[in-house]
Amino acid sequence: MATIVGGLATSHTPSIAYAIDTQKPDNPVWAPVFEGFAPVRAWLEKKKPDVLFYVYNDHVTSFFFDHYSNFALGFSDTFAVADEGGGPRPLPAINGHPALAKHIANSLVADEFDLSLFQAKGLDHGVFSPLSAMLPHEHGWPTAMVPLQVGVLQFPIPTARRCFALGRSLRKAILSFPDDIKVAIVGSGGLSHQVSGERAGFNNTEWDMEFLELLEKDPERLTKLSISDFAKRGGLEGAEVIMWLIMRGALTPKVKKVHQSYAIPTMTATGTVIYEDVPEADETQAVEAYAAKTRREYDGVAELEGSYPFTLDRSSRAYRLNRYLHGIIQPELRGRFLYDREGSYVRGELSEEEKDMLRRLDWRALIRYGVIFFILEKLAAAVGTTNQHIYAHMRGESLEDFQKTRKNAVLYSVAGTHKAKAKADKKDATGKHPRPKSP
Repeated sequence: MATIVGGLATSHTPSIAYAIDTQKPDNPVWAPVFEGFAPVRAWLEKKKPDVLFYVYNDHVTSFFFDHYSNFALGFSDTFAVADEGGGPRPLPAINGHPALAKHIANSLVADEFDLSLFQAKGLDHGVFSPLSAMLPHEHGWPTAMVPLQVGVLQFPIPTARRCFALGRSLRKAILSFPDDIKVAIVGSGGLSHQVSGERAGFNNTEWDMEFLELLEKDPERLTKLSISDFAKRGGLEGAEVIMWLIMRGALTPKVKKVHQSYAIPTMTATGTVIYEDVPEADETQAVEAYAAKTRREYDGVAELEGSYPFTLDRSSRAYRLNRYLHGIIQPELRGRFLYDREGSYVRGELSEEEKDMLRRLDWRALIRYGVIFFILEKLAAAVGTTNQHIYAHMRGESLEDFQKTRKNAVLYSVAGTHKAKAKADKKDATGKHPRPKSP
């Protein structure tokens, strides 16, 4: 079973990256920052975690306000360094741990934490600024990562209470993961600072010290504070320290403080802490009950005959093809697909297997491969066929036989012009809109 080797928290200001990339460790302005990270680096070298569960917020880099979630969990194979406007920092991508990420996702959702899930997104300075101070990376990162993006920029943001509760659930999720791996929990953000408005430049060392004391010894008192309290005491952006409570919630009620540092080199009060568990009771029963609750939600779904649940495994496997076909909703990409199929496949970097399924419009093969049905009906609308043709093909029936099973033998699609029936009834003369072949 997985184990938690401890938790650490760190500020994630871009000034850390600036110091690492441009300054010497003995520079008097930045020396306290380098000194604060040295014990963190040594602790990680000693503990050698296989995975960092890393709590951060994106800074309107990979996430925008067309869809902004309170909690978004990453489950990619790798996570690249995001470009924040001037080109990405010259750092290697870090490996993800999809198996652990998917286990945590299933567990937290079963425990009623409603997550968004993401893949194929870069991580910005919220991750890589402190990470480059915490770990060697000249030849690649020595550990994998599961990132959790917390939506602390657009109000309403999660409460401190909710973050701490998520951490408690996260602990059981990790401890119930069956593989023998070591996990370290990382909270990031803070400490006191404000970078927007006339209050820009605000710091509050007295509050930072109180926060760190309570985080270690009485984190539940912090959960009673409102977001307004955090913003008043630590700055509007400084309220992001609620992310440290996810890390703290994932540890035992009592912890051993291994390290703590604090400095204000420029705009942001920059701190690091390391905590280790102080076990007080056997958690085995609680973890087993938690795992049973997760299994109860999903066991048997994959065994439903003739059904292909769109799991995270299927989502990641068919991500490229689903993304390519989703482009059909854009007129320009739809035109390329309809009138230059082969060129469109090349630009989409599709595999030969994927190209073959599309050439044949093999709806059943596509659904089995991992293309979600609601992408298939967009493809059907584009090529001029109907949903009923897809249903019949997936069932291994002719359209005529399938329609006999319906109360009313209608044909429809999601085509906005409602011309799908007319196109579907035409014979394939040009090859531009081929009809699906019956199996």
